[in-house]
Amino acid sequence: MVVIRLKRMGRRHRPFYRLNAMDKRAPRDGRVIEELGWFDPMAKDDQQMKFKVDRIDYWLSVGAQPSDTVKSLLRRLDVDPTPGKKLTTSA
Repeated sequence: MVVIRLKRMGRRHRPFYRLNAMDKRAPRDGRVIEELGWFDPMAKDDQQMKFKVDRIDYWLSVGAQPSDTVKSLLRRLDVDPTPGKKLTTSA
C-alpha cells in the first residue's frame, strides 16, 4: 500500500519536512517512490509549503492513503484528502 507522509529533514530544533509517496512498510526516513513537495513549519505563513498538487491528486486517485498530518496540510491548500477516484460533476 502506498501512503503519503512527511519525511523529517533539517537539523535539531529546526525541522524541515518533505512530502513523499512511500510504501507503508518503509521507515519514516526511508526509501521514497516520489517526492511531492516540502513543508517548513518555521517559515512565514506564505512560504511554509510548496506541494505538487497535480501529483498529489494522482496518488490520491490511485488509492494512496494520506497520514493525518498530511490530511490537515492538504485541507489548508483546499485539496480534498480522501483517496479514490474523484467524481467530476459537469453542469
